[in-house]
Amino acid sequence: MYKLRRIVASKSESSNRRGAMAVLVGAMLVIFVAAVAFSVDVAYMQLCRTELQVSTDAAARAAGEALTRSQDMDAARQAARDLAAVNLVALQPLLLDDADIIPGNSDFQENGSWAFTPQGTPINSIRVIGRRTRISPSGSIGLYFAKIFDQDDFEVTRASTVVRLDRDICIVVDRSGSMKWDVEGETAWTGSNMYRFEIPPEPDSRWVALSVATKAFTEALGLTPQVEWVGLVSYASDYTNFGVQNHRVDIDQGLTENHALIDSAMDDITARIFNGATDIAAGIDSGKSVLLDPNNSRPFAVKTLILMSDGHPTSGGDPLVSANYAAQNNITIHTISFGEADLNLMQQIATAGGGQHFHALDAESLKAIFKKIALTIPVTFTE
Repeated sequence: MYKLRRIVASKSESSNRRGAMAVLVGAMLVIFVAAVAFSVDVAYMQLCRTELQVSTDAAARAAGEALTRSQDMDAARQAARDLAAVNLVALQPLLLDDADIIPGNSDFQENGSWAFTPQGTPINSIRVIGRRTRISPSGSIGLYFAKIFDQDDFEVTRASTVVRLDRDICIVVDRSGSMKWDVEGETAWTGSNMYRFEIPPEPDSRWVALSVATKAFTEALGLTPQVEWVGLVSYASDYTNFGVQNHRVDIDQGLTENHALIDSAMDDITARIFNGATDIAAGIDSGKSVLLDPNNSRPFAVKTLILMSDGHPTSGGDPLVSANYAAQNNITIHTISFGEADLNLMQQIATAGGGQHFHALDAESLKAIFKKIALTIPVTFTE
């Protein structure tokens, strides 16, 4: 009888264990299925975040390119909308409204980052906000298995800012009589070089070295990813001799995307007789007028003036006053000194204009400086 009770009890305990195991397996199966479902939705959410970032980046770059090409903010917004719409996020087009496309100003910080100010001026950036939220034009993103847990969708937002530093550049060059001196020889009008006063600049002159340098500049611009517009101003003083009338300042070429016209304008000056004193202020003022010409400049381009001189101001107004006026109009001034130029003044002008001062010791360094300026100013990136 005792053995029979033991056998019956043993069978009962075994049955209970199997029942408990079945419950445990069932519970674990539910947890496993939930984990699988959760991992599928998590992977899908991450995919959608990546798709949204890619679409937002592409829309921002499209807006930046359109702003460069058209100089029209409405066209930039439309380009962003068009490109976003052909990029699918969660199998649906990304739709943008005007509030998602924000023009502004990006300012480079000392720590290497850029600070974006919405609606800031001068406008050099466009920020695009890509949204898949319940209140966005495209709506939120539906989930698959999370609905089991009463989670029907998720919301995600991404931002991308394109900093488009397109440049309108005016080269302002010294056309005074000293630019006809021999680069390596005499640096004053003496009996041995007085003949240069009566003829166009010779091949060994400072002017010809400058002409070679400006051509290296325009050639280097061809290596940048966008098209810069460039103008040319030359300055000296009002002076007439040898039957030639010398102008205080000439706008030799207005802003143009055809850089060959800049080279040709320099060649035209090289082929003629010029003389005179040095009116740096007039050069800066005319360079400013070229860059701000409402009929021939781009409203959303960064304005840069490159001022070159080989001497001291001997005519005209105060160059620092002119430089400050230019800076108030968001024009950056880089200065290049050559020969006996006033280095302190040229540094002060560059500081007033928020730019850099370079000093050329010879023809080769003058060429290298122009090339460096052409290639080292940033043009476009997305953050």
